[in-house]
Amino acid sequence: MKKTELITNPDGSVFHLHLLPGEIADKIIIVGDPGRVGMIGEMLDSVRVRKSNREFSTITGSYRDAEITVISSGIGTDNIDIVVNELDALANIDLKTGIVAEEPRSLSFIRIGTAGGLQPDLPVGSFVATSKAVGFDGLIHFYEGYEWCLDHMLADALATHLEWPDVLAYPYVVEADASLLEKLASGLTRGITISTPGFYAPQGRRLRLEPFDNEINDNITSFRFRGERITNYEMESSAIYGLSKLMNHKALTICVVIGNRITGEFLNDYKPAISALVRQVLEGLSS
Repeated sequence: MKKTELITNPDGSVFHLHLLPGEIADKIIIVGDPGRVGMIGEMLDSVRVRKSNREFSTITGSYRDAEITVISSGIGTDNIDIVVNELDALANIDLKTGIVAEEPRSLSFIRIGTAGGLQPDLPVGSFVATSKAVGFDGLIHFYEGYEWCLDHMLADALATHLEWPDVLAYPYVVEADASLLEKLASGLTRGITISTPGFYAPQGRRLRLEPFDNEINDNITSFRFRGERITNYEMESSAIYGLSKLMNHKALTICVVIGNRITGEFLNDYKPAISALVRQVLEGLSS
């Protein structure tokens, strides 16, 4: 493997995350905001690793009997591509030789974040678990061998419903890990989440520029397929789910709805809701 394929720093750490192989746990919470890493760290019983580079802040510590890593990804599927690939490398590739482990280690990724609701009955402050992630971002198409892990029927039905233009990356759909969904999302609202490659026009917002489809949010809200509906927008889950499937990891996203795009309701102080969700996830991971 060329050194430009898997770049390391002078101290041997992986290039962007600045982490060494022994510094991550099997259970990994991914948040967007680096500030949330410190907030979650205060909930842990102990912390043995603290690292930070650019938007990537990491801690590894313990909560009850579980060792947990918390890492910030920043915003977007492009950053997720870095985070998930480098975490996988830390777990499954010898950083000195580039040799892949014969028996790969499986990691569990739990994204905790915020989202925009796309159904009128989803009040702000509610928790939504992503049963399936729809990618408007196109990231999965840059990798080989992904066809087996996609829900093509749902993607085709959605593309038809939205009259999806050929100039955009074709939507892809990946399921959450069933065991994590059962363990961590019991009693929560579950639905399909759309991960977009931007916050404004890709989510139907209008400032000085018009989106390509002024009715996209209404059309997404009305979409139904096999009894499922699209519940929310965010910007990372499709890449987490897709890369995890391809590398035999587990993934689940649970978000706090802080704005409802249909009703216009917005939750200004959403930090208490995030804290409550984090505590719920930590309890689930330690049980």
